[in-house]
Amino acid sequence: MMKSASFFTLYLLLVSNIVNGQRYDTTKPFTRWWWLGSAVNEAEISRHLIEFKNAGLGGVEITPIYGVKGKETEFIDFMSDRYLEVLKHTTRTANSLGLAVDMVLGTGWPYGGPHVDTIFAASRLLYDTISFDSGMDIDITLSSSQSKMPVAIVWVDMDGARNDLWDKFSDGALRWKTPQSGKLYIFYSGKTGQVVKRSAPGGEGFTVDHYSVVALRDYLIPFEEKLDMPIRAIFNDSYEVYGTDFTPDLLDEFKARRGYDLVPFLPDLVNKINSPAINKVRCDYRETISDLLLEEFNQPWTDWAHSKSYVTRLQAHGSPGNLLDMYASADIPECETFGSMPFNIPGFRRETEDIRPGEADRVMVKFSSSAAHMMGKNLVSSETFTWLRDHFKVAPSQCKPELEVLLMSGVNHVFLHGSTYSPAEAEWPGWKFYASTNFAPQMNIWKTAPSLFQYIKNCQERLQAGSADNEIAVYYPVHDAWTEHHSGSLCMQFQINALEEWLIGTPFYKTCNDLMDAGYSIDYFSDRFLKNATEEKGAIKFNQAVYKAIVVPPVQYMPYETLTRLLELKKQGAVVIFSSTPQSAPGHLGASTYGALFSQLEGQILPEPNAIQTLRDKGIMAEMLSTTGLIFNRRSGPQGKSYFIANHSSSDFDQIISLNTSAGNLLFYDPETEEEGIVIGKISNGQTTARLQLKAGKSIFISVASGKNLPAWKYRSTVGKATILSGPFDLQLMDNDHQNIKSYHLNQLTSWTTFDAQSEAFSGTGTYTFSFKKPKIKADAWVLDLPDVRESAKVWLNGELIGTSWSNPFELVLPKLRKNNTLKIEVNNLDANRIRALEKSGKEWKIFYEINMVNKDYQKFDAAVWKPMPSGLIGQISLQAVKFE
Repeated sequence: MMKSASFFTLYLLLVSNIVNGQRYDTTKPFTRWWWLGSAVNEAEISRHLIEFKNAGLGGVEITPIYGVKGKETEFIDFMSDRYLEVLKHTTRTANSLGLAVDMVLGTGWPYGGPHVDTIFAASRLLYDTISFDSGMDIDITLSSSQSKMPVAIVWVDMDGARNDLWDKFSDGALRWKTPQSGKLYIFYSGKTGQVVKRSAPGGEGFTVDHYSVVALRDYLIPFEEKLDMPIRAIFNDSYEVYGTDFTPDLLDEFKARRGYDLVPFLPDLVNKINSPAINKVRCDYRETISDLLLEEFNQPWTDWAHSKSYVTRLQAHGSPGNLLDMYASADIPECETFGSMPFNIPGFRRETEDIRPGEADRVMVKFSSSAAHMMGKNLVSSETFTWLRDHFKVAPSQCKPELEVLLMSGVNHVFLHGSTYSPAEAEWPGWKFYASTNFAPQMNIWKTAPSLFQYIKNCQERLQAGSADNEIAVYYPVHDAWTEHHSGSLCMQFQINALEEWLIGTPFYKTCNDLMDAGYSIDYFSDRFLKNATEEKGAIKFNQAVYKAIVVPPVQYMPYETLTRLLELKKQGAVVIFSSTPQSAPGHLGASTYGALFSQLEGQILPEPNAIQTLRDKGIMAEMLSTTGLIFNRRSGPQGKSYFIANHSSSDFDQIISLNTSAGNLLFYDPETEEEGIVIGKISNGQTTARLQLKAGKSIFISVASGKNLPAWKYRSTVGKATILSGPFDLQLMDNDHQNIKSYHLNQLTSWTTFDAQSEAFSGTGTYTFSFKKPKIKADAWVLDLPDVRESAKVWLNGELIGTSWSNPFELVLPKLRKNNTLKIEVNNLDANRIRALEKSGKEWKIFYEINMVNKDYQKFDAAVWKPMPSGLIGQISLQAVKFE
């Protein structure tokens, strides 16, 4: 195998790879490292970090959580002197190994803790109502505290007329005579009472107010004073601050930002009135919340991190604000996957009993990558493989296509979810986090993990080089979402697990999918992003990202400033396609303030509902790859364009493809095998055609060849029929201490769980050895086609290591055969059968506080009810002669 020395591998990440004077390899996957009870010590920290380094990880993100029962004396309070000692040891050891350390400013999630005073805790709008008859004297005393403070008083008479009585409220009392029958509304700045979820010792306490920079600054004080070690990045997990729709100075902020007094409308808002007029007020409220989260929390948080020479990673999804702006406020925007996606790849397993449905929706994922691309940020991270399967049942082959969907959407900095700190003396299965997947040294998946990690590195090495090459910028009409009623909630959260509430089914969603299906690569932009966009020679430039066209999906409400800027760009020569004419500026004052101005601009807007045809008419051509059933991600570098392509279809691919690049020599690179070679392409009309062979489940990089002296890429054609290798087979089962458990002599390959009770409960390594004669066929090489592999196979031919097959298709290319040959195949299964046997024995291992252990459906975890999970080699091994072309 020859590893590429092209500009991709020469790329050293000179910017994103150096933080705080330390050099890190961000092309390697990182992992979230759960510290249960922070019951850690220096020796075990070092052991874990060495294991991580040797397996191929590039860094860790420390997240302290709830502890282990019986280990209370070992708990370490968060940010205590002892905690800072072990944290300093962690960073020092990690840096000596070339590993990065990220951390959370808290424990569990969201941000909060014991130092959050009530006044700075997450707030909500509370209210009381009292009905009065006409002519009654109101004499009410209202108490005020940090947890409940009066902020507005409104009288609503029987006819709906409003009267702001705040000036009648003095010295804690309201005295006033009712002019007619009506209802008194008393509004308070109250508290949600939410505390940190899954908190670790020393981290318990209220969630901090995410709309107040004063609260944030108070929250950061202990970290400002105590945090002085070389942390790479500060992380903030997905926004799960629930029920918080207020902050003590919101009414003043609203008036300053939206230009009118909110108080008269508060009764309609809390009564969840669904009318066009009130929905526009609600839009203004939601926009104000969005502004405060961005400007009073996220941006100052990143500024503070920079003052400490750290960078920030942010999962913005779930935020009650424009996700594009939120993601862009961090140095590294981060998305996540949750659950399991279906794939048509032959042999791909997705058993219903093992999965919770989920999807890495490409439109959703691209909110994070769009923010990075638009704002010139190189890294896009992802929380990866969360609940991919139930505990102990995640196979590397199931990780690969899920990973590739993220990589195709712009992710290039993978964080595993995750790895649990577990001391060596802990009885198997050791300490566990409640949610899968667990990439930890005591788990059997760890034996194959280096192959998966190397694949990720090989991909990210290329996906971090150069820059994204997406030609279409799509406007995200957030005000349309904010103007929807959405159950009347003041705070509209853009949640990843509720896409049907705000994304799926919208014109924006359809436009994005239509463009991508047609072969266009896209990013999204917000109103804020557009302010700095410029036209250059017909292209549109957002910071360093350049696009050939802007597409505005059907939109109802658009800020006047956005509309005028789009028309200015169009007048300057940029391609700006309006799918429809915006109806109005958003919000309560939108129509009255900008109605006449909108009417004046209507003549400049020529709606073009078929954006794809308009793009073609203007010579902006899509990639024809989209018509092949393959998925791709295109980037641009000093030597030209590069493509990452994957085949997630049900069929092998062998066709001529056309690429939107002019390159005579193409470099093909297989990130799994690290094989590479030159393909001579044919150039015509700015496009390059070349033959591509890609089996279902496989991926490949295609880039402009750099003049290297490389051999030609090897296409394969089969010769004759495949030869079945019928055995007999000798099988040895070896535990994780390399002790021989049992030996078997087999005439056919079936799951070793069917042999006896001992093998049914076995999790470890099964080593198959057998001999075969070379088939009487002339061939350049031989493809070893493995059967149903549960779950990975490491292969030796005549004592020489050939490689590890860990994903679909399970095959390896063998070199020249001898007359008589011996194959040794080491197969690692998963830990499902071992945990099943442990549960059936009645021995208790679920010894964790808080949620303890749950299954994929968040019900009590009980592996005793599982059926044995098939293990080993199942079916027939075949040998296929091939010729190289």
